[in-house]
Amino acid sequence: MLLLGFLLGLAVGFGFWLWQQIQLNRYFERVLQPLGSHCGKIGLPLLPCLRQEMSTVKQQHQDLQLSLQTYKELLDFAPLGYLQVDEENQLLWCNQQAREILHLHRWQPGQVRLLLELVRSYELDQLIEQTRDWQKRQVREWIFHPSLDNAKAMLELKPLALQAFSLPLPQRQVGVFLENRQPLLDMNQQRDRSFSDLAHELRTPLTSIRLVAETLQTRLEPPLDRWVNRLMQEVDRLINLVQSWLELTQIETNSTMRLNLQLVDVGSLIASVWETIEPLAQNQHLSISYTGTQKICIQADKFRMYQVFVNLLDNSIKYSPPHTTIFIEMKVISVNEFIMGERFSQALEINIIDSGIGFATTDLPHVFERFYRGDKARHHESLPEGKIITAITGSGLGLAIVQEIIIAHGGIIKAMNHPDTGGAWIQIQIPEVVANSPRQDYI
Repeated sequence: MLLLGFLLGLAVGFGFWLWQQIQLNRYFERVLQPLGSHCGKIGLPLLPCLRQEMSTVKQQHQDLQLSLQTYKELLDFAPLGYLQVDEENQLLWCNQQAREILHLHRWQPGQVRLLLELVRSYELDQLIEQTRDWQKRQVREWIFHPSLDNAKAMLELKPLALQAFSLPLPQRQVGVFLENRQPLLDMNQQRDRSFSDLAHELRTPLTSIRLVAETLQTRLEPPLDRWVNRLMQEVDRLINLVQSWLELTQIETNSTMRLNLQLVDVGSLIASVWETIEPLAQNQHLSISYTGTQKICIQADKFRMYQVFVNLLDNSIKYSPPHTTIFIEMKVISVNEFIMGERFSQALEINIIDSGIGFATTDLPHVFERFYRGDKARHHESLPEGKIITAITGSGLGLAIVQEIIIAHGGIIKAMNHPDTGGAWIQIQIPEVVANSPRQDYI
C-alpha cells in the first residue's frame, strides 16, 4: 500500500508538472506569435528559442533604426521643408529646410514643444487641425510673417509666400511638407518689371517707325507699296503687343482702383460688340445665336467688360469654320450654384461657344497664361468633317487680360470644349446681378 501510494503521488505530481509545461508553452506561443516566430512549436527547453527570438527582434529593431536614419538624412537634403507633429500639436521632428523656412532656431532635435510656441503661424496650426480632424490631405497657401526674439532682427525679415501639403499619419500625427514660393514670386515680379520697362521703352521707337512707314506709304506706287503695307502690319502688331502687355501689368498691380463701376446692360453690351466686329464674321459667313434674358444688368466697368467680349468674340470668329454659328447663352444662377467665398443672391453666367476644333486637352490648363497660344491645338493640316482654321496671329495676351478683368470684378472664367459643337467653350460667372426680366429666347 505504501508503494502504491508513492507511485500514485508520483503520477499526480508528474501530470501536474506536464500540465504546467503545456500551459507555459501555449503562453510563449501567444507571446512570440506577433514577432513572426519561426521556431514552430516550442519544445523543451525554452531558453534557446527565446534567445533566437530576442536576437531576431533586436536585428529588426536595428534595421528599422537604420531605415529611419536614412529617411531623415534624405529629408534633410530635400528641397522641401518637412515637419511632423503629434496628436497634441507638439513638434516631433523637422528637417533643415523647415528650420530655415520657419526660423526654428530655438528648437533642437530631440525636444518636444508645442509648434505654436515655436512658430507664430495660425494658418499652419489650422491646417494641421483640419488634417487631423478630416483625416484627409490638405493644401494651403498663405503669407508667413516670421517672428524672432530679437525685435531689430525681426524687422529685417521679409514675409514669405508659403505653400503647405499636409497628410494624416498613424496615432493622429500629422506630417507637413512646406514649399517656399517667395523666390518664384520675386523672380516673376522681376520679370514683369523688366518686361514693363522694355515695353515702355519700345513704344516711342515703334511710333516713330510707324510714322516713317505712313510717309513712305503715300509716296510709293504699286507694287512697291506692298512692302510698306506689310511693314505697317508688323509694326501695328508690335504696338498692340506692347500696349496689351502694359495694360495687363496695370490690371494685375492695381485692378480694383482702375474699375469704374456702373450699371451695365450685358445684352446691349454684347450686341454693341458684335456690331463692331461683324464685318470680320461676314468674311467667313458666320452668324451669332443669342439665348438668354432680354435685359439683365450688373455692376461692372463698361469699358473693361466691352474689352472682354471683344477678345472672346474675336477669338471665336478667328477659330470658327465658315458657315457656322457662334452661340452666346446668358442666364442668372443662384448662390447655391455659384460660390465665391461671399454671399450673393444671384450671379450672371455667360457661355460663349463656337464650332471650331476646340482646345487640346493638354492646353486647357494653360489657355489663360500670358503668351500661351496653344499652337499645337490650333494647327492641323487635315481636320475632321472638312473644318478649316486660320493661322494664329494673336499675341497670346488676350485671354490673360480677359481673366484679370473678370477676377477684378469678383468673377471666374473657365475654358472647356463643348460636347455638342466640339468647339471652344468659354464660361464666365459674375456676381452683383442688379436686375433681370423674365426669360426670353431670341436670335
